Amino acid sequence: MSFDPMKKTADLLSICIKAGKTVRGFDSVCGAIENGTAACVLTASDASEKTVKEAAFRCGKYSVPLIKTALSKDDMARLFGKSTAVIAVADKGFAEGFAKIVQAE
Repeated sequence: MSFDPMKKTADLLSICIKAGKTVRGFDSVCGAIENGTAACVLTASDASEKTVKEAAFRCGKYSVPLIKTALSKDDMARLFGKSTAVIAVADKGFAEGFAKIVQAE
């Protein structure tokens, strides 16, 4: 049995979306970071350098983990129904799950 981080990330993100524990879109994610509801922030593999830099700055300022995923914006669009490059996860358990996937890569 092989470990596919992209599939694991997509599966966990799908569950997270169904549970209502995600915030998508840069401005909304920044708001979640600033008001303390973001447990971690996920970025798409093809997110622009500027978007990743800005998200990293906000995350660093508020001590929120930033996780670059193997999922592209198109992959995220299939899960959300709309293209997005940045997602905030508003649940500590889900955030830990994403961190474990990245560590296992």
